[in-house]
Amino acid sequence: LDELRPKKEELLNRLFRTIPSGIGSKGFLKLNRSQFNRLIKTGARWCLENGYATDNDIEFIEDGGCLPEADISCISEKAVSRGINQMGTLGSGNHYLEIELSAPDDIYNAEIAAQFGLDRDNQIIIAIHCGSRGFGHQIATDYLKLFGKCAQKYNLPIRDRELMSAPVRSDEGQRYFRAMACAANAAFANRQLIVSGIRNIFKELFGKSDQELGIFTIYDVAHNIAKMETYEIGGRETELLVHRKGATRSFGPGQPELPRKYQTTGQPVIVGGSMETGSALLCGTAYADRESFGSSLHGAGRTMSRMKAKKTIRGEAVQQRMKESGILVKTGYKPGLAEEAAFAYKEIDAVIDAVDAIGISKKVARFRPILNIKG
Repeated sequence: LDELRPKKEELLNRLFRTIPSGIGSKGFLKLNRSQFNRLIKTGARWCLENGYATDNDIEFIEDGGCLPEADISCISEKAVSRGINQMGTLGSGNHYLEIELSAPDDIYNAEIAAQFGLDRDNQIIIAIHCGSRGFGHQIATDYLKLFGKCAQKYNLPIRDRELMSAPVRSDEGQRYFRAMACAANAAFANRQLIVSGIRNIFKELFGKSDQELGIFTIYDVAHNIAKMETYEIGGRETELLVHRKGATRSFGPGQPELPRKYQTTGQPVIVGGSMETGSALLCGTAYADRESFGSSLHGAGRTMSRMKAKKTIRGEAVQQRMKESGILVKTGYKPGLAEEAAFAYKEIDAVIDAVDAIGISKKVARFRPILNIKG
């Protein structure tokens, strides 16, 4: 923290220049079609093959950063055209890159925190929230149309054109499942490319090597995804399609999918709050494995629509309020700051207290924001 404090503004500016954000933003990476095909097939492993990741990074990404079901024959040319130039970018809305502080008073479970790598006072935390950008959005658009066309064939009522379905074992359902895996792989790779860019910025600004900086991945976990998983239902092992919308995996100790380091702790569960309140780190539980299909919350959740928030306060006022409380924020779209103001979200401490009390994930640490880049 002492090293960071005098360089806060310079760090914020370099991050903003290097990690593109906002609607339609394009990344530093210029990929041809063959390279992009390889990226969406192998996810974060493409980053390892091309010098943008370490073995440690891959170990601590859900599924090693690659869903093998990805099938490029299930995605449209329009999806490819939207995604091919957007890798290594944040995007817009509630996506963010945040520099946070882990203070001693905000550690709830010192033993598990240490196992997660939080073993020093006032550690700096880098939090990234983004996905597959326009690539995943176009995949969703394409399959909403397809599912609308096949709804009558499967006798499925259409109640909302933005919420469509198809039987999972149907041809249409299986094609979407494989296309969704492509989007997940793109998201894994996108976040890893951002991590690589951040490492380079820290090395240049602080004049230190990777080893001296000690920037390591605690965990990268998917949200807004559906996955085939096996659970005990009525005393029988049953394969299920688990939908996690606004939710994330929360596997407890001993699950074979977890890295060896987390076998005794359970999976790290990352919970976003707001840009004014920061985020939290929890751990998965055996109770979640039994009672909530290994799932927990992903974020605090909104209490107010984006439109109402913008009518309540101006983005410039939010930026000034944050500055007065010691948080610097940078964005290419200031009205968007009003949409992301703290009052537009549930209070993160109350939310994590609730899931801790229920038992689907347990509190480990709380992080306070210092710098924030919003899309």
